[in-house]
Amino acid sequence: MKNHFSIAALVWVLVWPTMGQSANWPEFRGPTGEGIATVSGLPVEWSPDKNVVWKTPVPGLGWSSPIVLGEQIFLTTAVGAEDDQSGPQKLRVLSFDVATGKPNWNVEVFAPRDTSMHKKNSHASPTPITDGEHIFVHFGAYGTAALTTDGKVLWRQTGIDYRMQHGTGGSPILVDDLLVFSCDGSDVQFVVALDKSTGKIRWKKDRPAIKNSRKFSFSTPLAIEVDGQTQIISPATDQVVAYAPQDGRELWSLPYSGYSVIPRPVYGGGLLYLATSYNTSQLLAIRPGTQDSEAEIVWKLQRGAPHTPSVVYVDGMVFLVSDRGIGTCVDAATGTVHWQKRLGGNYSASPLYSEGRVYFQSEQGVGTVVRASKEYEVLAENDMKERTLASYAVAEKDLLIRTETQLYRVSATP
Repeated sequence: MKNHFSIAALVWVLVWPTMGQSANWPEFRGPTGEGIATVSGLPVEWSPDKNVVWKTPVPGLGWSSPIVLGEQIFLTTAVGAEDDQSGPQKLRVLSFDVATGKPNWNVEVFAPRDTSMHKKNSHASPTPITDGEHIFVHFGAYGTAALTTDGKVLWRQTGIDYRMQHGTGGSPILVDDLLVFSCDGSDVQFVVALDKSTGKIRWKKDRPAIKNSRKFSFSTPLAIEVDGQTQIISPATDQVVAYAPQDGRELWSLPYSGYSVIPRPVYGGGLLYLATSYNTSQLLAIRPGTQDSEAEIVWKLQRGAPHTPSVVYVDGMVFLVSDRGIGTCVDAATGTVHWQKRLGGNYSASPLYSEGRVYFQSEQGVGTVVRASKEYEVLAENDMKERTLASYAVAEKDLLIRTETQLYRVSATP
């Protein structure tokens, strides 16, 4: 029998439980990197003044999601002169106390002057990641850095250059002793792996050539294991490529049509699920290649496919929301649509699954909780009354929600 699982999921099963029940939310989309929270008791209802354990102001602007390690929450942000996001920025890493929300420390890591970006993006959109001892932060071509948990910068890497169209967005991942991220600029496109201890480049692989003139993309890779082989899955413009972590050699690639690819892939039931983004996005279910077989597209879904949010796979179903607010549940094996409903609002944040529920967060700040079922059922609609593009994180049994100016911890039992 073939084994199919993400590397992050395996690490979570083997390591994170020894560190306390979901005490850690170590990267973008959590321990598995795929938006799954296994804790019980997450809140279903909240508002700016309901079920709030604490809230704390976040300086500057950033759409990175929170991560949690032990008693600390880590975020990145960009602070301009008088909060001006159009001028030179101070790119900073912030630490907050999990229990109280009080700031622990605030450290500047980079100060770029060329800071053009898309109006819906921020200068601090990639989410940090931790190996349980250190914090790694990434700001695209502006730089990448490693810090201790008390805010000491261990190394900086500023020698990776490419032209960031609309700013940056994709987050880094950890595979063994490597920090891996995609660099899909408008000029050059490649994937790079840094030594996590030193920040030095271990390998750098150019993308296969494509004809599309709009070559830029922003996706976060996902490490999976197929038939005993680790593969780093990295979507890009017009193609998804699988790389070997040891040396970055290409294991397989699969073409499609789409640029400015943003969603992170997820993996379940032996299939990869990823969206092809602009102009007309499709959700693809892909059987990854192996030493004995080529990768292949199993099914496609176009209506309601996201450009920005990633999807959630659970119990043979895939849940997704389009940027324009169309929520969908499809059969993971066949692509058959179980339901498709308008949730309302616009969406950039990726959904979260916990305890038979799927949590969606709109750009307008409304969190919609639906039953994770083939039948559509809304359990709650929760308005934070402030813009947010950041994805949910989990601290113990509570949700962390980053709005434009605040970080909230909300609980079923505040």
